[in-house]
Order: sequence, then C-alpha cells, then structure tokens
Amino acid sequence: MNPKDVKNPLDNKPLLMLAPMQGLTNRVLRQWFIDHVAPDMVFTEFMRVQTRSRKRVTKSDLSEVNSHNGQTPLVAQMIGHGEEPLCEAAEGLQLAGAQHLNLNLGCPYGRMLSGATGGELLREPVKLAALLRKLRTQIKVDFSIKCRAGYDDPRQIFELLTIFADCGVDWLILHPRTVEQRYGGAADHQLTAEVAAISPLPLIANGDINDVETGLEILKIPGLSGLMLGRGALADPFLFKRLREGEAQPLTDEERSAQLQSYIADLLPGYLDQFCGERQALMKLKDLLNFIPDPERQRVLGKMKRAQSLEKFSALLRGL
Repeated sequence: MNPKDVKNPLDNKPLLMLAPMQGLTNRVLRQWFIDHVAPDMVFTEFMRVQTRSRKRVTKSDLSEVNSHNGQTPLVAQMIGHGEEPLCEAAEGLQLAGAQHLNLNLGCPYGRMLSGATGGELLREPVKLAALLRKLRTQIKVDFSIKCRAGYDDPRQIFELLTIFADCGVDWLILHPRTVEQRYGGAADHQLTAEVAAISPLPLIANGDINDVETGLEILKIPGLSGLMLGRGALADPFLFKRLREGEAQPLTDEERSAQLQSYIADLLPGYLDQFCGERQALMKLKDLLNFIPDPERQRVLGKMKRAQSLEKFSALLRGL
C-alpha cells in the first residue's frame, strides 16, 4: 500500500500527513488532529528498536499501535540499527496490528549505543541497501522511509532513490536538508522538485512547511504526492484545514487567539490522563508551547511556560 492507495476524502487532492515529532506527537495530540483537522495519515513518535533486549519494541510502543482506532492510518516509525533487531521489531509491530511501517533515515542525532541510526545510516549506502532488502522480506505491509537528502551531500538522494526502489520501498518522505545540516539553513524544495521529476516512488515533501503560502507553492510541484507537516502544524493547528481550502488569508487576531485557546484547552484532559497527573501534563504542554512562535503572544506564552500550577496555566490561557 502507498499514499496513492490511501482513501482520501478529497478527490484528486494530495495527501496531508502529520509528521512524527519526538516528545510531542503523542497519542492525545494525534487524536486532536484526527478529530479536528483530519490528516490523511498520522505517525507515531519514533520507536527505538532495542539491540540489547529480547523485547525489540517496548510495551508502551506496542500499545500505541494496538490502541489506535478509526480509519485514519497510523504509521509506526522505527529507528534503530542491525538487520536482526529491526526485522524482529517489524515482526512484533505487525503482530500488534501495524499496517504501515516507516524507517527513520532522517534523524540527525545518529547513534544509538554502538550503532548508526537515523540519518547516520546514510553514510554507508551499501550496508543500507543490504539492511533494506532484509527488512523488506520481513515487512508484509506498507513500508515507507523518511529520509534526509543525504548525509553531507544533498545530491546523494539521487543515488538513494535507486536503492530504495530496488529494495521494494513503497513510498518516500523527503526532508531536503543533509544530516550534517541538522535543522540549520532552509529546506531546499527546489531539490524536492528535482527528485519528484524522476522519482520511481510516490514522494511526500517535508521540511519548513510552516504556512499556507509555502504549502500551496510546494504542492504545485509536478509529480508530488503530498505534504508532511510537523512544526508548522504544531504552531498553526488548523494549517491542514486551510491548505485543503486553499485559504491563504491571514487569521484575524481574534481568530488566532480563539484557535490557540481551544487547541491547548482541548488537550488538557487527555494529557492529565495519559501523563499521570498535573505535573507531567503541565511539562508536556509547556514542551508544545516551545513550538508555537507567536510574536503577538510571546509575553503570555512565556508566562504559561513558567506557570507552576495547572490553575495558573489555565488562567493565563484564557487571556491568550
């Protein structure tokens, strides 16, 4: 299965996906997006594949898969190294009900204990190809990759495209930065266009899609199958909806305040339940606030980040 096979409620429209963001796109946040703006696919935070434990995937990660309900596809993203650990993790996730598996080849913080992980795997394409071939024999469901353009050379993606296609990868998400760039500079969507023009795989664009204008411009790229929204979606939770509607008109100040207030207030009950109490829930909400750059509201947002009680946090939220 690939993005072209995912049922899209909008005929002939590109797919819009919620990106995996570690420590942020938890079960409650994903459900908020599903309920309010209906991404076509959502991703788990990356699941660390254990190399020194017989249980390759943690119980909590498996529960992320088997607790997912509804028709919005959930993609389980793995990060790790070693053919045996990754294959056994893939088997376990499929037994838990995963219908979509993704391998992280983009994280720029690339070592897990003694082995290369994430974007670090791009340093050795021959070994990567052998790993992907082995992994593809184990994965019986949809298999995708989220990838940087290269380790230190953005043109490496053209070599990687052939490897991915030959190894049976179903589709690709491209973040057009190198691993060495980390999050510096700007995502090069001119490169995305070059890749889309020749890619044998359906291609999803990711990186620096933070507003409607940028998203709509990238969607003009011929051959592109859709967008993955990460930081932009956290900062503007209705970005999915506005992209679908082609609505580039800026929000009024009142609309922006109302949207942020409802977004954060809606998350509160679920965070209190998932994160076992007020202190942990508050910490998680403060983490989310770090991804809401809003010059008009920075003073209040700063006070919310310093709030020591849920009562104080909620009072400040009402005045946002």
